[in-house]
Amino acid sequence: MRSLDDIRTALQECYSSIEGLCADLTDAEWTAQSLCPEWKMRDVVQHVTSIEAVMAGWLPQDDTTPPPLERAADFLAGTDDPAILAQKVHAVYDRRRQDLDALTAADLDRPSWMPVGPGRYGRFLEIRVFDFWVHERDITIPLGRRTDDAGIAAEIALAEVEGSIGYIVGKKVGLPEGRSIAFRLTGPIERDIDVAVNGRAARVDHLDDPDVTLTTDSTTFVMLASGRIDPQAQIDSGAVSWTGDAELGERAARNLRFTM
Repeated sequence: MRSLDDIRTALQECYSSIEGLCADLTDAEWTAQSLCPEWKMRDVVQHVTSIEAVMAGWLPQDDTTPPPLERAADFLAGTDDPAILAQKVHAVYDRRRQDLDALTAADLDRPSWMPVGPGRYGRFLEIRVFDFWVHERDITIPLGRRTDDAGIAAEIALAEVEGSIGYIVGKKVGLPEGRSIAFRLTGPIERDIDVAVNGRAARVDHLDDPDVTLTTDSTTFVMLASGRIDPQAQIDSGAVSWTGDAELGERAARNLRFTM
């Protein structure tokens, strides 16, 4: 789990990014299609912020009791109007900034309910960073807007994929027993992620001679793993390439998705 300073900084970056979009999107852009199949841009902002509204002022007391989910409906009331949505977004994030300022390192270790099951509050907040980071790009990628894809929020988002890389390679890609794959991320976050299948797929420190090496950038890697972008388009554009076993490389490029 990341430090309190890292988590606080990452979430503050996420809040500022969404606030910036709220201030800048045109009326037509608010209702344009996002990368989420059933959501317009407005729906994405409503989603990420309604969860923060639910979490405002809340600290977990155990790992089974969720935050007050009914607050989501209170937040969403009237937010089909972009001006009201922008006002409510700013108010929620200001409250969450106060929450973050008051957090202690010990709070991160609190047992906590999470959408993925029981865990710790710090882990819940890391998942929130991942959600924000991906959803921001659900908006910016189709609009052709540039984003800062380095920094601590990007690092935390990438770590979510890295933490599931054994499952991705073993279950989604289906890499056979005794085979191996190296992911080479070229930036903005440079990373080598090596995985071998010995009984089960698991990350290893280093592969001298992987069966296949897949190369892409860190943003494409995360967005493919999130199921947001079309693998074929990334292959056709050269954003994803591979060397070594051609069949395994293509299988990996097309089957990185583990969440949506």
